[in-house]
Amino acid sequence: MYEVEVKVRADHETVRERLRELDARSLGTVTQEDFYYDAPHRDFAETDEALRIRREADDDDAVEVVTYKGPLVEQESKTRKEHETVVGNGETVDQLLSALGFESAATVHKERERYELDSYVVSLDTVTGLGEFVEVETETNESGVEPARVGAYEVLHELGLDPDDQIRTSYLGLLLEDE
Repeated sequence: MYEVEVKVRADHETVRERLRELDARSLGTVTQEDFYYDAPHRDFAETDEALRIRREADDDDAVEVVTYKGPLVEQESKTRKEHETVVGNGETVDQLLSALGFESAATVHKERERYELDSYVVSLDTVTGLGEFVEVETETNESGVEPARVGAYEVLHELGLDPDDQIRTSYLGLLLEDE
């Protein structure tokens, strides 16, 4: 499966108002903590890959997910091949990764307010240390990458945002750049 994503910096209140005008469906708000790892056998920063454990919680529930994100597959968006699975205990996975030589790289903390619009998920992200962003994303197979990206650009336009302002760097990369 491929995750097609476009991300821009944007003022949330303006976008939230536009989402209401477009009758976007609220999917709720969650807190996410992403714990990233460096591999012992290659440099993920050089290969443009990522391995993380995500702890996501809302008012009612919490879940932990392990995700591997492959390198970007195109220049026009943040599209990656992605593999993820829910795990019962992120601390156990952390211990497993440590035993295999993976080292903790960084943690990204964000509040994420989600909406559904035109079969896309629109996320209003407030990232600790970075500020406010809007992500538009969907999942597709390999042959659907380009149409999904074009659709994500259309959603950005509907929200009054410019795809040319897209940021292809991950939140982790942006935080590491600021160090």
